[in-house]
Amino acid sequence: MLDVRGLFVNYGKIQALRGVSLTLGEGEVVAVVGSNGAGKSTLIWTLAGVITPASGRLVFRGRDLPGKASQVARLGIGLVPERRRLFQDLTVRENLLMGAYTRTDEQAKAAMEEVLDLFPPVADKLSVRAGSLSGGEQQMVAIGRALMSQPSLLLMDEPTLGLSPLMADRVMEAILEVNRRGVSVLLVEQNAHRALEVSRRAYVLEGGDVVKEGRSEDLLDDPAVRRAYLGDYA
Repeated sequence: MLDVRGLFVNYGKIQALRGVSLTLGEGEVVAVVGSNGAGKSTLIWTLAGVITPASGRLVFRGRDLPGKASQVARLGIGLVPERRRLFQDLTVRENLLMGAYTRTDEQAKAAMEEVLDLFPPVADKLSVRAGSLSGGEQQMVAIGRALMSQPSLLLMDEPTLGLSPLMADRVMEAILEVNRRGVSVLLVEQNAHRALEVSRRAYVLEGGDVVKEGRSEDLLDDPAVRRAYLGDYA
């Protein structure tokens, strides 16, 4: 479904990504884990068409990805950005509808029903200003906004950041449910343990390079990964 080949991204003289390659198959949940500054968010924003790469190929279902975010969205790729980035002064309903700008009214109505079925707490707060919600509720709205475009691939950047353990669990459960409903997911997450638990395969990003890749269950058992990212110093 997604094929990233030799991706380089620079910020001036700084190389944020250095030849990153990865793949994601139809129906997969694939994780990209790593510490702060590893290049995870840069990868997501580049795939979403917000950042222009220096070189490399981004291929989605056999076609090179366009360089504009609006065109990427129309191909069926949704983005859940880090720290949610909701329109704080708009209502929950208005925020959700912002994600449906590529859809017809009928499609938006169907998507809204699916989002509210997935996130019942959001259904009770459609007329509430988004900025007044808790962090967990805002994350539900951010995921819902991306799903309003009815994507086939969802790009998720640090969805559990700043959430309580209980709410982080709920978000991860929602990711699995979204996947069960037919949406593929590329999950970028600093919390490596949670990401590896919900994904099928994973890549470890360090200093802009992919330093390890494989089945998530194997990486969970990898001593080097456990020491570096899972807090296992035994």
